Amino acid sequence: MTYDFLQHYWWFIISLLGALLVFLLFVQGANSMIFQLGKTPEERRMLVNSTGRKWEFTFTTLVTFGGAFFASFPLFYSTSFGSAYWVWLLILFTFIIQAVSYEFQNKAGNLFGVRTFQVCLILNGILGPLLLGGAVATFFTGSNFIVEKGNITDALQPVISHWANGSRGLDVLLNPWVVIFGISVVFLARILGTLYINNNVDDEVIRKRIRRQLLVNTILFLFFFLPFLIVTLLGEGYAVNEKGVVFMESMKYLNNLLAMWPLAVILLAGIVLLLFGIVRTVLKPGYVRGIWPAGIGVVFVVLVLFLIAGWNNTAYYPSTADLQSSLTIRNSSSSEFTLKAMFYVSFLVPFVLAYIVYAWRAIDKKAIDRKEIAEDDHAY
Repeated sequence: MTYDFLQHYWWFIISLLGALLVFLLFVQGANSMIFQLGKTPEERRMLVNSTGRKWEFTFTTLVTFGGAFFASFPLFYSTSFGSAYWVWLLILFTFIIQAVSYEFQNKAGNLFGVRTFQVCLILNGILGPLLLGGAVATFFTGSNFIVEKGNITDALQPVISHWANGSRGLDVLLNPWVVIFGISVVFLARILGTLYINNNVDDEVIRKRIRRQLLVNTILFLFFFLPFLIVTLLGEGYAVNEKGVVFMESMKYLNNLLAMWPLAVILLAGIVLLLFGIVRTVLKPGYVRGIWPAGIGVVFVVLVLFLIAGWNNTAYYPSTADLQSSLTIRNSSSSEFTLKAMFYVSFLVPFVLAYIVYAWRAIDKKAIDRKEIAEDDHAY
């Protein structure tokens, strides 16, 4: 195991966690449509209990994603999570109000009313994917930061990286392409949310509303995502030469796909699976398993996007303030010893995934229906 292999390996792990996180945003997507899919208090309660059984998976994956980034690429963690902390604090805040909303909306003594907490779930369902998508978009558009490693010797201010202005990361939302990609992630989460509810809630009234919502959100997703993908693939990207110098290269991300052609195959397979899950659900009313091909397709697509952002001599976190401050998997990773030690720890990941699959199947032994909500004393 060379140092270079370990750096590429851990970028793959980060990419896989990021892809799984985007898939699990179906919780946020479904929450954002509580009042569109559920027209009565009973219907909305079924929707909330459906996503309420899975929200811990999303939150745990988000925390794991951040922890893995901190351990394997600490300079990114200090630059993005430290310097651009307002964006990440907003993301964390939306997930906190989500957890509170689940627990307290139907508690005795709730002074705010059920609808207030359901509105908070909607805010999480929109802002969570929007901000997370915007954060991922900066891997391609760049961010306004400066890295000065020499500052580590400064006893008064040993800060290696800092934002080039006082916005603490909020200025990235002024980039239209960051916002466009964030909006596309919102609609992708809504697509996955409708597919999940279709699979998990056994109610014909709700399922009749799903196909229309699925079609509308798919059109809106493609309207925002395709321009971002085309501009990213055909525009300039941030390349790195053998000496570590960052420079702009025409069609860098398309060149990455062509150079690493298996990723192009995976990307195409992911798109086909996503469209299959959507189209079959729309055309065949009795089909309720669309979440699985679509979900696997989303994991494939997002995985490829992460990999072409970091592999093949590419700066995965480019700086628009100082090009040479851009972060690569080589100049931002932990030591070889740390990456090697974590390499062996990562062998536990399959066991963790097996437990998640087991827990998921146990939770979903029976689809949610009106009778269960009425009789379950532990329902949200």
